[in-house]
Amino acid sequence: MPASTPVLHGIRILSLALNLPGPAALMRCRRMGAACVKFEPPAGDPMAWYSPAAYEELSEGVQVKQVDLKTEAGQKALHAQLARTDVLLTSFRPSAVSKLGLGWKELHTRHPELSHVAIVGAPGARAEEPGHDLTYLADNGLVPGLELPATLYADMGGSLMASEAILQAALRRLERYAGTGETHPQGVYTEVALSEAASYLAMPRRWGITQPAGAVGGAHAGYRVYPCKDGRVAIAALEPHFATALCAAAGIEASNAKAMFAPSTHEAVARFLAAMTREQLDRLAVEKDLPLHTMA
Repeated sequence: MPASTPVLHGIRILSLALNLPGPAALMRCRRMGAACVKFEPPAGDPMAWYSPAAYEELSEGVQVKQVDLKTEAGQKALHAQLARTDVLLTSFRPSAVSKLGLGWKELHTRHPELSHVAIVGAPGARAEEPGHDLTYLADNGLVPGLELPATLYADMGGSLMASEAILQAALRRLERYAGTGETHPQGVYTEVALSEAASYLAMPRRWGITQPAGAVGGAHAGYRVYPCKDGRVAIAALEPHFATALCAAAGIEASNAKAMFAPSTHEAVARFLAAMTREQLDRLAVEKDLPLHTMA
């Protein structure tokens, strides 16, 4: 069968966004078939020296140009590109966007068919506040101890929301062509806040599911990380049939689902796993159809 046409084929995106959320959103859109151009300042994108490997992957298939938007020549190049662009992607504070002459009213007047997806730190009036991935996670209860989070959740979550906003802009454009017969559909403005991405990711914690007393927060003996003989094991035997299989393998009496929350069950599972090597546990996972993953 021939491969289907990528969903964003024919959509042209210009990104002025640096660092991670914007380039990650652009990477996803390129992989969905969009034609992607990125304007970087003369100094380049800081990601190129934070992590050359990340920059290379984020930029793959993207036409990157160095343009000084603070100059007359840069502004001329910008608007020439915008005239043949469907979606503009930025990640500046609103005041910086305005200084570049890209406020929505001015932009929409000059390029009425252009949509603008603006990644900001926080929504509305808070968009000028300084912040970063870590502060947005902390504000949403996602930094419970002194250790840094394992990844940049707000940035990557924000990139998903930004690529979703670009998809929505493309869909609106298609709907207007098909539903109204407009040959020149109007662009739309969408704001994507990293703090809201963090808030969305934090919903299970707000519901209590991932709190220490929650089923996937450590209270269920079958859903935890335990030490084993030569490393660690992440076990996710949450559903009753998985929990039953785990208890049977460990020789534990667990008469009902509530038993998985009992301290005695936690202790018995911990003893069983501590006596097993990673190799033994990997084999057990296959033999007993258990959802577990061993780690050094």
